Amino acid sequence: MELSVLNIKGEDTGRKVALDDAIFGIEPNDHAIYLDVKQYMANRRQGTHKSKERSEVSGSTRKLIRQKGGGGARRGDINSPVLVGGGRVFGPKPRDYNFKLNKKVKRLARLSALSYKAKEQNIIVMEDLHLDAPKTKAIVALTHDLKLDDKKFLMVLPAVDHTVYLSARNLQKARVINASDLNTYSVLDAGKLLFMESALPVVEKLFKAKGE
Repeated sequence: MELSVLNIKGEDTGRKVALDDAIFGIEPNDHAIYLDVKQYMANRRQGTHKSKERSEVSGSTRKLIRQKGGGGARRGDINSPVLVGGGRVFGPKPRDYNFKLNKKVKRLARLSALSYKAKEQNIIVMEDLHLDAPKTKAIVALTHDLKLDDKKFLMVLPAVDHTVYLSARNLQKARVINASDLNTYSVLDAGKLLFMESALPVVEKLFKAKGE
């Protein structure tokens, strides 16, 4: 699959780049995508939820009523879960939601997500963006020229570029990521993928190395 390389004004430069079919043209695996996104979301959970149980609630331990003959449920002290203000039964406790996922499954999920974007023609390749200083106006103008004003898009850079990151961070629909940090969730969450021209070789080298 070949795509035209655009300049920062959205104009065709006359050059084309070929997307590697081994990365952007595989048969997508929906289950692998599901597992990878599930793990990504699970890893983002803090897992700090906690409710107080009977032994942790502050209150007297004096037995309120006798065990039998009252006509109601048995209860001991005022911290009983039966009473309002008492401890909670089987409440949430701090836990780690992380789970293991094989590297081959994660790689398949990423390739599947990229292949979906390629099939939907939601990949744009443009010349490398170089900014002398952080300027949000520059990214706003870029999105307008590329007709991405109303679309959520992901800019894929070949390496860390704080100037571009700072320029785009105030835009609600713009996200910036390094090619080496591409993940399934970020790819699927974006409506369009905006690849810098020099980021494609980084992606190809990364996935081919993982596939060996």
